[in-house]
Amino acid sequence: MTDIKKRSELLFLYDTKKCNPNGDPMDNNRPRIDEETGKCLVTDVRLKRTIRDYLMVAKGYNGKTDGNKDIFIRDEDDGPVTGKKRSEAYKTKDEFLTKFIDARLFGAVSAPGNNADKKKVFNFTGPVQFGMGTTLHQVKENFIKGTGGFANKEGAKQKTFREEYNITYGLVGFHGVVNENAAVHTQLMQADVDLLLDAMWNGTKNLLTRSKKGHMPRLLVQITYSEPNFFIGELLERLSLETENDKREEQYEDVTDFKINTKKLNELLTKHWNKIEAIKVINQDERLQLTEQIKTK
Repeated sequence: MTDIKKRSELLFLYDTKKCNPNGDPMDNNRPRIDEETGKCLVTDVRLKRTIRDYLMVAKGYNGKTDGNKDIFIRDEDDGPVTGKKRSEAYKTKDEFLTKFIDARLFGAVSAPGNNADKKKVFNFTGPVQFGMGTTLHQVKENFIKGTGGFANKEGAKQKTFREEYNITYGLVGFHGVVNENAAVHTQLMQADVDLLLDAMWNGTKNLLTRSKKGHMPRLLVQITYSEPNFFIGELLERLSLETENDKREEQYEDVTDFKINTKKLNELLTKHWNKIEAIKVINQDERLQLTEQIKTK
């Protein structure tokens, strides 16, 4: 059973500084930049990876501390795992949902192989869905050359060279929906959603690998609705950036270079006030500047 009875929307902003938010493996791992808008894109897969990693490392969802606390989509021995191999961790559909928090959140497909027990063949649509993340402004891409840690062969006098790409700065926005109807099928619980919110914020803050260091969460808002099957949608489109200096968007270097204009968002919330049960600013970074505080309820 689920205790998620109401639909809710999530608005999440974080920024990245001098790093690659989400490399494209089909394009030399360069940042995903939209050619038309000049904005940097981040896939929902990248955000979900952040959430999963945090739950595994910080919250013990690793299948070891507690056998009923695990992550379904994960690496083992520093490498990806096949569906057949992962299916060894569960016997039934109920055990699958009880064990894997990411299946309850994001859905999952059980693919144990052609000759597998049919009881292990199933799929779930996730109650929590995120759209493509995007920066709220144009970004500047940088190409960097450097030296590697080792030579390319024994006896060489010079180390290998490396090449990489990053962006100077990007304020990334994600919009998500928690669907109460799909929550019934994956048995999603409010405690799972609470962990999701924790992982979005603190998981992003703890992206400390070489390519991801420079991430900082700035704003996380949840809007819960009282009217069944209703949500506003397109919350990111109601935000815009303002600056008092002469910097162009692609010249931004820090969160203090602009203010976020929240007027249209607040007007939209006011318009649908009678359909909203609660508006919570889960977290807001003290360095983030808003033209007006987001309405709460």
